[in-house]
Amino acid sequence: MPALVSIGIGGMVGGGIFSVLGLTVRIAGGGAYLSFLVGGVVAALTGRSYSALSVRIRSRGGTAVFLDRAFGTNVAGPLNLLLWLSYFVMLGLYAVAFGAYLAALLGVSGSWHRVFASVIVVCFAVLNLAGAKVVGRAESALVYFKLTILVIFCFAGLAFVNPARTGPAAWPPASAVVYAGALIFLGYEGVELIANASEDARDPARTLPRAYLISSGGVIALYVLVAFVAVGNLSPRAIAAGSDYALAAAARPFLGTAGFTLIAIAAVVSTSSAINATLYGAAKFTYLMGRDGELPARFGQPVWNRPIGGLVATTAGTLVIVNTVNIEGISLMGSGGFLIIFAAVNLAAVNLAADGRLARAL
Repeated sequence: MPALVSIGIGGMVGGGIFSVLGLTVRIAGGGAYLSFLVGGVVAALTGRSYSALSVRIRSRGGTAVFLDRAFGTNVAGPLNLLLWLSYFVMLGLYAVAFGAYLAALLGVSGSWHRVFASVIVVCFAVLNLAGAKVVGRAESALVYFKLTILVIFCFAGLAFVNPARTGPAAWPPASAVVYAGALIFLGYEGVELIANASEDARDPARTLPRAYLISSGGVIALYVLVAFVAVGNLSPRAIAAGSDYALAAAARPFLGTAGFTLIAIAAVVSTSSAINATLYGAAKFTYLMGRDGELPARFGQPVWNRPIGGLVATTAGTLVIVNTVNIEGISLMGSGGFLIIFAAVNLAAVNLAADGRLARAL
């Protein structure tokens, strides 16, 4: 079970909190931590459906297989296409965050963040073409590195929180809190990755539900606490001024320049590893869609024993997103796509339970 929990937490904390904190604070102000709670509740409820589906339909295909089994290829095909498009929107978000934090570390401004974002996407595409998975092999270690940095941020900052910045008087209207919660929903998307490892789970009826519960619950608590500390130590206006690298900016008041640098380095490492893992997974997913007739057949034809067509298409789509859409637009597209997919997964669990195939799991 620890491996399954690590997969879930690693997928969710891959780069989401570093990418969307500034945007959330800009919209929800002192209630930003409530927005993370709103998004987390939706993710936790969806995690219950994934848990039931994973126990009964154990497949490395994860979401795509669940949708195929529940709705058939005529309906699942467009949904899987939306899932693929959402993946490279998410890649764009990670890449933009990588570029912003690296630009802040190097002290450069202007369009450099987009240049850095484009370069890192191309670099990992080349590495995947060559079959290099160095970052993937180190993913478990990176999960604990990211968590350690975020826990240090939380516990060091709690002592300096200004209650006036986090209390009800600082909250915006509920509509703003919910809207921000919808925008940052993709920060919880990685919970679905547990399903891809369900085939290898021992005693799945026990370990899979617990893995979903622990990973989603732990990440919700972490995200809410990180946002609470951030808005409690820095005014929303100050965070908005450095919204592209908000978490590092929020660390400066109580950890100084060293804290800013540490958080920025953690963000660069976290987002780069997330780009590598997501690019690899999206390319493989595109290959399977081509093989199953949900994309043109050429995507299902391996080149040099690897899904080259899907990798190139995903890289190209990501570069378009990185260089043409702002951070709010990226978050809106990505979260919207995953909300639709997760709604379909919840409906799949209900449909399959209705005919008895998931009765025991639910």
